[in-house]
Amino acid sequence: MSVAAPKIKLYTNHNCPWAHRAHIALTELNLPYDEEIIDLYQPRTPEFLKINPRGLVPTMEFDGEIITESAIVTTFLADTFPSKLWPASAGPQGPLVRARINFFVDAYFSKAQSNWATLLIAKTDEEEKAAVAAYLDTVTKHVDPLLVDAAPFFGGSTTITLAEVLAGSWLLRVYSLPRYGIVPSSLLDDLATKAPNFDRWAKEVVKHPSVRCIWDEEKIVEGTKGWIAKQKASI
Repeated sequence: MSVAAPKIKLYTNHNCPWAHRAHIALTELNLPYDEEIIDLYQPRTPEFLKINPRGLVPTMEFDGEIITESAIVTTFLADTFPSKLWPASAGPQGPLVRARINFFVDAYFSKAQSNWATLLIAKTDEEEKAAVAAYLDTVTKHVDPLLVDAAPFFGGSTTITLAEVLAGSWLLRVYSLPRYGIVPSSLLDDLATKAPNFDRWAKEVVKHPSVRCIWDEEKIVEGTKGWIAKQKASI
């Protein structure tokens, strides 16, 4: 007897890297879903605020239950549909692998990602150089060593894991924006030299079909330029 597929509706915005995480997980798990695009530059509608009073994306409706926050949404999906994304039933090693994935994701986002945001809104050459150096330093010291066994994905996996689901949308930006002069192009050369494990891993991640499922580079570049201009104007 077959089990009915869950009814999934994703409230999202394709330009949002946090919402992008949910798309990667749903695509990799081959789960059908409906979506509703939320305009993040307009006040949220009363209808959406009833669903998520914080007005944030992604918000997922799963068989009538509302689940919010990108890491929670993706972890829920990985828990509900056991796969190589998240070894929920991988025997005694499962909890250890999950702990390593959690540690890795925390290392990247708590150490490196804040420096990436600083880099994007740097106003002077000196600020930009300092932000590039800080990003490279944190990736080299805290992230690169955790990827020594990537083959090509986290922990030696041949398929993407939750680590790639959670980092992929940001890596697309790191490896795309330098080509448009939004951040120094030297950043990519420096990553290859100073953080070779990270660089090899990230290059595999950003070309994965599930990671690229909603990626529209032209729109992301233009949207990022607009966001940067607004941020700099408010500082």
